[in-house]
Amino acid sequence: MLKNNKVLVVMGVSGTGKTTVGKLLSEKMGYPFFDGDDYHPEENIKKMKTGSPLDDNDRKGWLIRLNQLALEHKKSGAVIACSALKKNYRGLLRAGLGSNIRFIYLNGSFELIKSRLENRKGHFMPLELLQSQFDTLEPPLKALTYSVEDEPSKIVGEIVKQLKQ
Repeated sequence: MLKNNKVLVVMGVSGTGKTTVGKLLSEKMGYPFFDGDDYHPEENIKKMKTGSPLDDNDRKGWLIRLNQLALEHKKSGAVIACSALKKNYRGLLRAGLGSNIRFIYLNGSFELIKSRLENRKGHFMPLELLQSQFDTLEPPLKALTYSVEDEPSKIVGEIVKQLKQ
């Protein structure tokens, strides 16, 4: 579908629909899907469950592991859901991938995301940490950006259209 197979990182704060959009996108693209949350070490999950935000040191090993995953799929393509909140986090994810990585930023207001998290069940990320994610967020300048006010299927349709151009 694309000239170059790419690793597509679906990013944004918790509750933007990264997993939902990522899974739909992986089906459309024929790429495997990986949820970055599944790669957090147990210490990170415990820290978040207790309501403590992760710091740069907590995230570093996790981001390096996701970069290794991306490198493993550099030729075949993959979709990875990962918050990738800061520019330097995206730099760690991008290492060694050159132009074979694209970031897809799912953007939404604090109020909208908060209402989504209030209705989400069974996730280790507590609502209390949402503000810390918005505080940490450095919106990407060179990402495909979509409003999460749209339906996931519409967002994915737009992503595929953009990627073909």
